[in-house]
Formats: sequence, C-alpha cells, structure tokens
Amino acid sequence: MSDQPSSQLDRGVYWESLTLIERLHRQFLDLLKSDLEKLGYSDINNVQSLILYNIGDDNLTVGDLTHRGYYLGSNVSYNLKKLVENGYLDQERSRHDRRSSKVQLTEKGADLRGKLAELFDTQVEQLDESSRLDGDELTEMIRMLKAMERFWGDMTRFVR
Repeated sequence: MSDQPSSQLDRGVYWESLTLIERLHRQFLDLLKSDLEKLGYSDINNVQSLILYNIGDDNLTVGDLTHRGYYLGSNVSYNLKKLVENGYLDQERSRHDRRSSKVQLTEKGADLRGKLAELFDTQVEQLDESSRLDGDELTEMIRMLKAMERFWGDMTRFVR
C-alpha cells in the first residue's frame, strides 16, 4: 500500500473543496469587517468595500460590475445605492440610456480604497513572514481555482 495520496476524485473530496472555498470566503469577509471596524468605518460593509476596491480608478457601469462576477450572491444595485448615499461613489446617469449609469470613487471612496490597499499589503507581508504559503504555492492555488471556475462555467452552459 502506497503512502502517496490518491489522485482519484470522489464526492467527499469534491465536497470538502466546496466547503473550504466557502469557509475561506466567509473568513476573509469577517476579517475585512473587523478591519473596517478598527478603522472606524460603520457606514460601509465588507461586500460594499470590496465593490469599492474593485472599482478603483475606473468609471464603470452597474452592468460592468455584475458582468465581472465579483459579487454573486449580493445585490449590486442595492450596494451601489448605499455607497452613493454614504458618499463613497458618484453615480452619473447615461444621457443616452436613462436605465444605465456609471459610478466612480469620490475622494472619500478613494481614501478608503487606499486604506484597503494598505490592509491587503499588510496581509501579504504577514502571509509571507508566516511561511505558510510561498508565491509559487499561491500561484498554483490560483491555477487550480481558475480550473474549477472554468469547470463550473462549462457546467452552467450545459444546464441551460
């Protein structure tokens, strides 16, 4: 009997990978929520801050954000509305199509985005110092997750 792990997939391994992805995402959101509280932000939640971070210097439509697929499971329109109401984003309606609008960061939004970038840089440094993962391992993890993303995307197309 070999000491090497089996490369054969089974439902248990597949299910464990799914639950791990979900737990990791939840842990990251919890960490982000805690960091926002430490910075004194009470008018923005963790998902809204990720939307803000991903907008960056761009001037995007609501459709652009949803098509990027970053916010599945969240109501992008509601979150954008809250970000505008709380002064993190400017929203401008299209002159040609009143149903469409573009959003961009305000000064307040850009300030928070800068703080989020610093938080992420700190996390990268801490991960590097902990020696839990190196750059090659993280790159391999990204490759594997992208393979899962392609698989699920292909499966979604077959279901329709």
